[in-house]
Amino acid sequence: MRYRKIQKSDGEGYLKLMRQLDVETTFMLYEPNERKTTIKEMEKTIEQTNITGGVIIGAEVNNELVGFISANRVPLKRIKHSVYLVLGVLGRESGKGIGAGLFVELIEWARENEITKLELTVMKHNQRAVDLYKKIGFEIEGIKKNSIIIDKQYVDEYYMGMIL
Repeated sequence: MRYRKIQKSDGEGYLKLMRQLDVETTFMLYEPNERKTTIKEMEKTIEQTNITGGVIIGAEVNNELVGFISANRVPLKRIKHSVYLVLGVLGRESGKGIGAGLFVELIEWARENEITKLELTVMKHNQRAVDLYKKIGFEIEGIKKNSIIIDKQYVDEYYMGMIL
């Protein structure tokens, strides 16, 4: 297992990971085959994340990306201390500590970059993720009602946050 910062040159591998997650799980935002992003667009997304002071950290097994955590940052003075996180790990690698490892890397990066607040949303019924986030130190700060529609059903999300 290797954790590293995703670069523009990782666009193809990162896009492949995202498309695989789109198919594997309903816990991510995109439906299967809904993502129309090209490799060039993904490269630009990675580059823009880095330019705005965020980061994408990947988890690799045998030179293949199997998970990621992204920290998106808005470079405005009043909120530049916080980042919004998204985490995804392939099903075959789930339960091996990769999510927790990605958080260790992300928290180290956050402290080095003057980030003091981590934020995310998670579907209320995704108990495994909620438990992981609580174990790491996140707290539920609120509920986002009817946030997402999955299989024609409204799903609530928790707003979760962590102060570093």
